[in-house]
Amino acid sequence: MTAETSSKRIYRARTESGEPDPVDTHVGGRLRLRRTLMGLSQTELARSVGLTFQQVQKYESGANRISASRLYHIAEALDVPVSFFFDDIPRGGGSTLAMGLSEDQAGFTAPDSSGREGLEMMRNYHRITDEAIRRSVYDLTKSLAAKLNGEE
Repeated sequence: MTAETSSKRIYRARTESGEPDPVDTHVGGRLRLRRTLMGLSQTELARSVGLTFQQVQKYESGANRISASRLYHIAEALDVPVSFFFDDIPRGGGSTLAMGLSEDQAGFTAPDSSGREGLEMMRNYHRITDEAIRRSVYDLTKSLAAKLNGEE
């Protein structure tokens, strides 16, 4: 090993600066989002798929990659298709990140405790079992936001 390679190791699935791959970070953020919306703790999710809560933390931060089989089981536990974890990642080129995320998507983070009202709203929204009523609530919220922001 040269002096340069011994002092600066580049790990697989990391950017040149050593940060987690943006796709892994995005998938982890989507994992955190869905877990939080379902009202599950990291420990509860971990138990349901045979992990430790520390491993769930690493997945959510993007520090560790999630294998295909593990992602499949996590998706089952969270009652979403595997594709949910990749929503909002565009295909094709883009110059913001190596894998093509836009500025907005590159900054994606799951809601934290400061967004408690939004989390409660999302939980309650998903508790509405009648699809027509749920769609009406969605349309109403979207319409109100557009009107209040002068977008109509």
